[in-house]
Amino acid sequence: MIVENTQTQMRKGILEYCILSIISKGETYASDIIADLKKSQMLVVEGTLYPLLTRLKNNGLLTYNWVESTSGPPRKYYVLSPEGRSVLSQLDKTWEELSLAVQTALENRK
Repeated sequence: MIVENTQTQMRKGILEYCILSIISKGETYASDIIADLKKSQMLVVEGTLYPLLTRLKNNGLLTYNWVESTSGPPRKYYVLSPEGRSVLSQLDKTWEELSLAVQTALENRK
């Protein structure tokens, strides 16, 4: 139980960063975000993704555009706001520092 809880917390901690990174490539539809996360072996369901996208939008990190679809209702495509790009840049630096720290800690235990 302890391992599973820690694994869940680790995934939650980096999920926002991964989502911002995916959206930074350009306008992105929610199902494309889920597909990219699955390719990375980060399994996320719509029930997790949509509240997170809403929170990121409410925090000013994302905006969205409605795009007409030929196969159904209009689709909401997400894009990073200027503030979102700034936050992502800061998170990139944090991830590099954290990755180095973890790698160093792991090497030191051997």
